Amino acid sequence: MPYFTVNKNAQPNSGDHEVHDLASTRGCLPSVENRTDLGEFASCSEAVTAAKSQYPKVNGCYWCAITCHTT
Repeated sequence: MPYFTVNKNAQPNSGDHEVHDLASTRGCLPSVENRTDLGEFASCSEAVTAAKSQYPKVNGCYWCAITCHTT
């Protein structure tokens, strides 16, 4: 099951905190100190929902959680 994290830093243009799959090899993961681990989820949509309990604006990463990327 995929393990997800969310970037503590919001994206400059959108203000979104991006959810990432830690198994990604695409070079898109935030640095370790800028991650909040979310845990294992069957899908990125579940991880995005979990991240919304911590951050007001959340989006999936374009590279490793594309099915949850909306902006």
